[in-house]
Amino acid sequence: MRYLGFYLVCGVAAALVHGFINPHSTIVLVGASGAIAGIVAAYLMLRPCAKIEVLIFFIIPKALDAYWVLGFWVLMQVWEILKHSPEGVAWWAHIGGLAAGAALIPLLRKPGVELFACVEPGETQPGAAA
Repeated sequence: MRYLGFYLVCGVAAALVHGFINPHSTIVLVGASGAIAGIVAAYLMLRPCAKIEVLIFFIIPKALDAYWVLGFWVLMQVWEILKHSPEGVAWWAHIGGLAAGAALIPLLRKPGVELFACVEPGETQPGAAA
């Protein structure tokens, strides 16, 4: 239930930020991308060194730390806003979801789980489920 609440609050925050920044926007918001952006922020804060498989040049598999992959994704959201991409994607909703996720995860994480801690495979943090 905490995860569902977290997801929904991130989605609502995303829609509110988009509406505040673009009050005359005609983009139809479903809210999923903003909510997922909140999950991205939480994952980045909880497991920055977790390996994420990516395809380099669309063919070469490579495992990179989450902070590289997700950090790049976050920077791309900011870049799209700065270059004033044409409407069609609610970029500010992504920023709103990211901000909500980053603000909520310190409150909703299990006690003893550190933020931005690199955990080695097979190792658990105090308070984390094994």
